[in-house]
Amino acid sequence: MTVSFGQFVASAGRLVVQPRMGFSDPRQMRSGLEHTKFAAATTVGTLTLDSYTRVGDHDSARRAVADGVALNGYPIVTYPVELTRELLAGVADETFPVQVRHGSSRPQRIIRALTAAGLDATEGGPVSYCLPYGRTPLRDSVASWAESCELLARLVEPGRVPHLESFGGCMLGQLCPPSLLVAISVLEGLFFTQHGIDSISLSYAQQTDPTQDEEAIRALRRLGAEFLPVRADWHVVVYTYMGVYPLSAAGARRLLETSAELAVRSGAQRLIVKTVAEAHRIPTIEENVRALETAATVAVMTTVDSARSGPDTGIYAEARTFVEAVLELHPDAGAALLAAFSRGYLDIPYCLHPDNAGLSRSYIDDAGWLRWSAAGRMPIRPAAAPRDSAGMSPARLLSALNHVARKFDHSSQEARCIP
Repeated sequence: MTVSFGQFVASAGRLVVQPRMGFSDPRQMRSGLEHTKFAAATTVGTLTLDSYTRVGDHDSARRAVADGVALNGYPIVTYPVELTRELLAGVADETFPVQVRHGSSRPQRIIRALTAAGLDATEGGPVSYCLPYGRTPLRDSVASWAESCELLARLVEPGRVPHLESFGGCMLGQLCPPSLLVAISVLEGLFFTQHGIDSISLSYAQQTDPTQDEEAIRALRRLGAEFLPVRADWHVVVYTYMGVYPLSAAGARRLLETSAELAVRSGAQRLIVKTVAEAHRIPTIEENVRALETAATVAVMTTVDSARSGPDTGIYAEARTFVEAVLELHPDAGAALLAAFSRGYLDIPYCLHPDNAGLSRSYIDDAGWLRWSAAGRMPIRPAAAPRDSAGMSPARLLSALNHVARKFDHSSQEARCIP
């Protein structure tokens, strides 16, 4: 049997690092995969799709390809299956699995295209690829993702094991307190298993403080073990910070390094990296490879104190409250998620999607931790927030969004000033 994406990660024996790489030119895309495969790191490959394909605007993707216009990713639905198979031939194998990353709330055609090309791993979810990205009704996204899971389970080639990664640990990229990220990732993992996918990954995106993040990932691992079915093969993937990125190369590099340290110390098995160019443009292949190798080097150098458990500030208990409250609404995870958002039991702060209640709010406290300032109708009772944290003016919101970038740019400037 061919080694699956999940089996590869589980058997790697060290942190697996992965780029967020996608090019519309097939030759450049193949070169990107080859460079990733032969980087000085344990890697898996990525085909990141373009924004037209993500939203289902395949006519625009076809016109761009016909006119020779570069897209911001690989248009897998537009290109003939034979072209994608040629692109992957001799690169994707049991030593180097490739995952398709996209962002679509209606991914059926993407699933058909990737399985026809011989691939079996992708990511997303009924909530996490709906609420942050557009106005697709959540009900439509849940139905589309149920069908997509079943398509993936049915259409992969014989002997291969389909793998799905929840994007639930990255709602809007930033300013969502960790307990809700953990809960949504677990709930989407349950959704996947209910629809025929037993090899999954649960995600968590690096936030504003490493100690808080480490506690959150421990909570994610604990809840995964408690709620996912025994038959499930699963691991945790960490995303290097997905919000506003440092402008300086030194600040960006240090932020990447801290994400690799976080992944190792928290027991995660895979890391999605970002590059020094993130704040400025689409990274080159060479920049992606440097990021992979930097993260891998830091991971090897990071030691783990098995006796060090870290603080318990209640992230696990709060995330478990979310998960249990949702699952009590309906035995079907999709129906439960719909009911939870309808009732405001799940409520993403600062998310403008019509199906999000929009009553929750968060803030960054003086220690740099993400906290709730308003819980809306969610089934939690967070600690009382400072009086001045509830009113988030545009200026304060902008400052919060830039908190991480500002901190790492400032620290890099200070480092340069040390004689």
